[in-house]
Amino acid sequence: MGYGIRLKVWGERACFSRPEMRVERVSYDVMTPSAARGILECIHWKPAIRWVIDRIHVLNEPRFDTFRRNEVTGIMLGAETACRRNAPEMLSKIPSQERAQRATLFLREVAYVIEAHFEMADHPDVVDKPEKHYNIFLRRAREGQAFRTPCLGCKEFAAHFTLLEGGVPTPVSALKGERDLGWMLQDVDYANGVQPIFFRPIMRDGVFDVPPLRVKKVGA
Repeated sequence: MGYGIRLKVWGERACFSRPEMRVERVSYDVMTPSAARGILECIHWKPAIRWVIDRIHVLNEPRFDTFRRNEVTGIMLGAETACRRNAPEMLSKIPSQERAQRATLFLREVAYVIEAHFEMADHPDVVDKPEKHYNIFLRRAREGQAFRTPCLGCKEFAAHFTLLEGGVPTPVSALKGERDLGWMLQDVDYANGVQPIFFRPIMRDGVFDVPPLRVKKVGA
């Protein structure tokens, strides 16, 4: 176990998209561990450390809303790829020819507390001490600093955050009891061919634990 932190995050909207929904975006009921890790990495991340999510507190009852917007169905190639394929026409898009309406089922008025710790990377070039990264994170979180704006699932849903150095806020009474959240994406194993890892959390009184991430070592 490394140095632990508790961070409160909140926002007006959030969408933690379910991977089984290919076209329409449908959010999980609560924040996923991979989204929580992304927020921490926005505040402080270096190759020498790896963030591990231990527990997520859900402070507000999940409330859903929906909107529909116009999107394009294709993607734009980068300059290098377009040159390699000798296809300069793929460097531009005409939205009126590729427009599609897609719905998003998102969460409203969300608030969470992320409990996490970081571990030092197992690499011979890593000579940093954990105290250094722990103090950097505390300083940046207290001052509201981030390398890029953290988001709640989608880039357009900005997240506010504050470091918790006291107790954890009490969740709303509607979250009392036990709730099965179903199968949830825990993270993605990029070292073994981009393999998704799922788990089945049980939320008790607004809190669910995240099991250790089981990632196979390359070549094992």
